[in-house]
Amino acid sequence: MHQIELFMKYPMEVQSEWFKKLIIAGKNTEWGKKYDYASINSVETFKERVPLNDYDSLKPYIERLRKGEQGLLWPSDIKLFAKSSGTTSDKSKFIPVSNESLEECHYKGGKDMLSIYCNNFPETSMFTGRGLAMGGSHRISEINNDLYYDGDLSAIIIQNLPLWAEFIRVPKRKLALLDEWETKIDKMAHATINRNVASLSGVPSWTLLLLKKVLEITKSENILEVWPKMEVFFHGGVNFSPYEEQFKRLIPSPDMYYMDLYNASEGFFGLQDKKTPGELLLMLDYGIYYEFLPVDEMDKENPGTRSLDEVDKDTNYALVISTNAGLWRYIIGDTIKFTSINPYRITITGRTKSFINAVGEEVIIDNAEKALSIANQKCNSVINEYTAGPVYFNGDDNAAHEWLIEFASAPVNLEYFTETLDNALKSLNSDYEAKRYKDMVLRKPIVRIMPANTFYNWLKQKGKLGGQNKVPRLANDRKNIEEILAIIE
Repeated sequence: MHQIELFMKYPMEVQSEWFKKLIIAGKNTEWGKKYDYASINSVETFKERVPLNDYDSLKPYIERLRKGEQGLLWPSDIKLFAKSSGTTSDKSKFIPVSNESLEECHYKGGKDMLSIYCNNFPETSMFTGRGLAMGGSHRISEINNDLYYDGDLSAIIIQNLPLWAEFIRVPKRKLALLDEWETKIDKMAHATINRNVASLSGVPSWTLLLLKKVLEITKSENILEVWPKMEVFFHGGVNFSPYEEQFKRLIPSPDMYYMDLYNASEGFFGLQDKKTPGELLLMLDYGIYYEFLPVDEMDKENPGTRSLDEVDKDTNYALVISTNAGLWRYIIGDTIKFTSINPYRITITGRTKSFINAVGEEVIIDNAEKALSIANQKCNSVINEYTAGPVYFNGDDNAAHEWLIEFASAPVNLEYFTETLDNALKSLNSDYEAKRYKDMVLRKPIVRIMPANTFYNWLKQKGKLGGQNKVPRLANDRKNIEEILAIIE
């Protein structure tokens, strides 16, 4: 807690120190030589000389790293890659994870998470029980007699956990890293129902699935009948709001606590440090130098970023990071707002591109356009307008995506169109494919054919007719969907 209070008290000094460390570390890499890091002595020079990057601009370096080359983006060897999808047009992206980022960022985030929780709840008894972590799976490759790992970040973390953390975690590592999800959920439930589980951590959608399996096996009414000492769920990855009521029904304890985390494949960025939810403390000493790009300036030819001492409250910023894994001036695709600047607390406001991320599938506009093109081609259909949004978990019904489509030429068989769209999305986005596996988290899309002029009438009703006003393609809430369905009803 002393370390956390230190960066809260001296935020500029801590960020300045990390900036210097990162530049010194990177100066002898191929990237550092290209931009002459050895002569960079100020943040201003760094911003002038080094361009803003996304995954596609760093991809050539990452591909070489995955083939065994080293010293490209970061001086130490990189043999771990966190598999993800999101704002890239590829099915998957592979984020380099250095030993430094694992220790100084991801594990430090985990320790700080526990420290903050214990500080806020000194009477906790979570360490008298076990911690159940929902992890992903990973793959091992051998290149030049060296082992390389890629997979979900959670799997990389579990694979490399320190002994003290492994001691309290359940289930066994081998089971936690299984990649066949249906088998995994079943085996994890069976392996943990007789353990004294006091804490949960993971993405809400998968964790919910596991809890329901536990209740099914034990024929219990709620989780407290199985794990009476359950007291906290550390969650991240997607917005928790749509899941909150279901968790409260499954774990009907007034003392159950839900702690929000902001962690991603690229780094661990924020922690809920207060008892009340709604904002996250920006973690400033994890080997990350932060910049903030105003969203309304993103389309400029040379947009300027703000440093921490230049940000305002209530402005929407795209997050830009330089990290101890060699991501330089990297736009991760998330947007945030500052709710406080003493200390620096934030809320996550969305993504820099249109997306649906109800259960961690991160379907972006590029995925949608390509999938619809494939479906149209196979079904001889033509689309005028469309929009899509999530259908959240409801009782026994899993989540889904709902598509409202106005066709110029409708498909003869809507069922076949839906199936084709679904399969195309699976082929384009590995996270969507994983969530759709056997309908366990996401069920098949719901496609509704809209009458002619539906979208025109909707825009007209909103006073948004005209060339600059467009139908929003993807949204991560149901506002647009509900408005349009109300019109046709």
